[in-house]
Amino acid sequence: MTNTASQTSSSFALPQSLPIFPLTGVLLLPRGQLPLNIFEPRYLAMVEDALKTDRLIGMIQPRDFQQGMTADRAPLFETGCAGKITAFEETEDGRYLITLTGVSRFRMAEELPLQRGYRRVRADWSAFSEDRQARDCLGIDRNQLKDLLRSYFDIEGLSCSWDSIDGANDDKLMTALSMICPLDPGEKQALLEAACCRSRAKMFMTMLEMAIHNAKAICGCGGCH
Repeated sequence: MTNTASQTSSSFALPQSLPIFPLTGVLLLPRGQLPLNIFEPRYLAMVEDALKTDRLIGMIQPRDFQQGMTADRAPLFETGCAGKITAFEETEDGRYLITLTGVSRFRMAEELPLQRGYRRVRADWSAFSEDRQARDCLGIDRNQLKDLLRSYFDIEGLSCSWDSIDGANDDKLMTALSMICPLDPGEKQALLEAACCRSRAKMFMTMLEMAIHNAKAICGCGGCH
């Protein structure tokens, strides 16, 4: 069964209690879209409960996840991002394929008792009131960005549709690139916690520059592009 829900994110109140999905190296940003393959029993229960209520799930990264530590015990970063289930499919083998559309970041005020095996937090949304307002122009130097992306994608063995990059507005483009580029978990967290979308865009381009510089240093030839 496949279902697609309305993707509006500004017409409903944000809840105090929020189920969370701790996942290292995964970034969700406001207005970004994150596909997820749900198969663990606790997270199947979480999706089922979310579908019955406001469809919101908080994505948050574990902090210093140690070997042997279970997902219900790992310490978490204080800041995550809530997404609304805007599409879901139930597979024949009992999995859920869902898409979360980012609504707003939150700070974890406190962790609540487990519910059906999954973790929950009391979410503080107060610092992120502007997350639900899209920004069409961030003042990005598109030529510089494309030069950096060409070098970075070449290093990482990635490809992209340059027409899609040219056709996307600044906010949509930077959100998508920040989410899909294979940055390390600490860099992903820094992008999530950026004060605003403009500072996130600048931070992202700086990260690309550093990755390219480091690759050239490792290569030793100075000619990577």
